[in-house]
Amino acid sequence: MTPGPWNAPHPGSAVRGEVRVPASKSLTNRYLLLAALAAGPCVVINPLESRDSRLMLTALKALGAHVEHIPDWQDTAESAVRITPIPFSGPGAGTEPVSIDCGLAGTVMRFLPAVAALTGRQVHFDGDPEARVRPMGAVLEGLRALGTHIDDAATPGFLPFTVHAPAGLTGSEVTIDASASSQFVSGLLLAAPRFPQGLRLEHSGTQVPSLEHVEMTVKVLRELGLAVDSPEPYTWQVQPGPIPPFTVRVEPDLSNAGPFLCAAAVTAGEVSMPGWPLDSTQIGRRWADRSGGGLLADFGCQVELVPTSASTGRLTVRGPDQLVSPGVVDGTAELTPTVAALAALCAEETKFTSVGHLRGHETDRIAALVTEIRRLGGLAEETEDGFRVLSPVTSGGQVHSYADHRMATFGAVLGLAVPAVTVQDISCTAKTMPDFPARWLELVS
Repeated sequence: MTPGPWNAPHPGSAVRGEVRVPASKSLTNRYLLLAALAAGPCVVINPLESRDSRLMLTALKALGAHVEHIPDWQDTAESAVRITPIPFSGPGAGTEPVSIDCGLAGTVMRFLPAVAALTGRQVHFDGDPEARVRPMGAVLEGLRALGTHIDDAATPGFLPFTVHAPAGLTGSEVTIDASASSQFVSGLLLAAPRFPQGLRLEHSGTQVPSLEHVEMTVKVLRELGLAVDSPEPYTWQVQPGPIPPFTVRVEPDLSNAGPFLCAAAVTAGEVSMPGWPLDSTQIGRRWADRSGGGLLADFGCQVELVPTSASTGRLTVRGPDQLVSPGVVDGTAELTPTVAALAALCAEETKFTSVGHLRGHETDRIAALVTEIRRLGGLAEETEDGFRVLSPVTSGGQVHSYADHRMATFGAVLGLAVPAVTVQDISCTAKTMPDFPARWLELVS
């Protein structure tokens, strides 16, 4: 879809339907990276097909991995990717410099520098203009402590930069401040099994934002048989060892499920989603839990999760006649823009806490959310670690997307409840869901 203003549908009645969402971006890019580091070919079934995953695959190929796309995996009607890992030595191991385009993908710009260091090659990283303002310092300092040469002199701690470790990684212990992003921790832990001495990683700050994503990384590594411990809070130990070849199926993206579930919430409708994982490390699990609670219930929705297999269930969300604010919403990380759309439709104040790190995401999401709520007639203000929504939006208008997929879907959700809302550029949703506009229209029209 080409960039340009997009009229957010306003159904004028309750939205009812069933929807399925694509695979998890976070899990897809973790599995793709680990496949490229494995001891033999691996298969990732049902990977997310989006700009972020394409950027990851392109980068892995540039580093020496072989990628084969399989449109129909073993007659299951599901796509898959078979990856033959990067040759780090011997025939096929490259020596020439490599350039990697990170786009706006945090999982590429923060996960792959450690992989690049393992190759011994000179690898240059750059990305979209918006990516050049996203902090990178912690992972770069961590790699320096492990013996990697980092050239980021032009813009210290940010893109562009060059990674080069011709003598290999020599250290095994690092201390970094990951207060700006959990991806700094995950980026080092994912490659750590291939470090000669493994890795002991300690976070020096008081909290790690989106800690669920670190838990996801640890769980994925353990499921592959790798030894990962957390001997004390904010400290992780990964033992060195081969990553065994694996075949894995990626579960749905529960963060991307949010806008579709919120369609029920803001229109007093009913939306069901089959295949909801009963046990997940994704932060999107916070939308609902088995007890009928979760974020959506906090805003007054009825939430029901009925198991349909040992691992998945059918989630149904029924929206209230009027959303009610829970008062305080804490640590919602990447879910925040979607939750903010609910808060912007509540008569009562909602305070968002422990989300200050969102200032370093695809855009400064806190400033963007406050600006867009005000643009539509609501009142909102920034705080040190988040923001407050003081009164609801009252009028239509154009919601600016800031090249940020979550801001675009924020506008789409508001458009269901407020007439005459347009989204400046819905095409940026291609970052994690290329067919979002079509899926959205299918559900809400």
